[in-house]
Amino acid sequence: MCERSSVWHNSNGTKLQVVCSSGECEQLSRFGRKATLVDVELILVDKDRSGSISDTELQQALSNGTWTPFNPVTVRSIIAMFDRDNKGGVNFNEFAGVWKYITDWQNIFRTYDRDNSGFIDKNELKQALTGFGYRLSDQFYNTLIEKFDRQRKGQVAFDDFIQCCIVLQRLTDVFRRYDTDQDGWIQVSYEQYLSMVFNIV
Repeated sequence: MCERSSVWHNSNGTKLQVVCSSGECEQLSRFGRKATLVDVELILVDKDRSGSISDTELQQALSNGTWTPFNPVTVRSIIAMFDRDNKGGVNFNEFAGVWKYITDWQNIFRTYDRDNSGFIDKNELKQALTGFGYRLSDQFYNTLIEKFDRQRKGQVAFDDFIQCCIVLQRLTDVFRRYDTDQDGWIQVSYEQYLSMVFNIV
């Protein structure tokens, strides 16, 4: 692949230097040197030039800061949130939402990664989820770390932190549908319980 460097001007006047293949630079040329960072990212991520970003392409583009592949379950969850027409990928407009969503999570993660280790430990996770309004026991935080620590370090990487928060929010949403009096307790039959779980997995 022949690579070349091109300078593009963002819509706000900022210069963006992009190293891209000839085909990628050709695609960028349609913006008339007025490309946003999201435009550049979309073209660089869309390896098959389909105009749609698949979960595989998004996974390859993302970094969790640990030199391991981004959690594919997290990637599929994010794609599903933004894939409005259920085509298995996100188009240009949807990709802008995906990129903002990931950037927002990155900022949240950095806020709670107080020691800048690139991981969230149990205490940092507790601070984050408490900040989101969750009131959970220390024992449950141990369960969360055990469940979402794919690298078995007693800590959670960026991508797994996102997945933890997504799953916790989905479980909470389902629970609230049954907790009609908002007292934190529900009584459900076995089939209702299975329906709750299958709505999440």
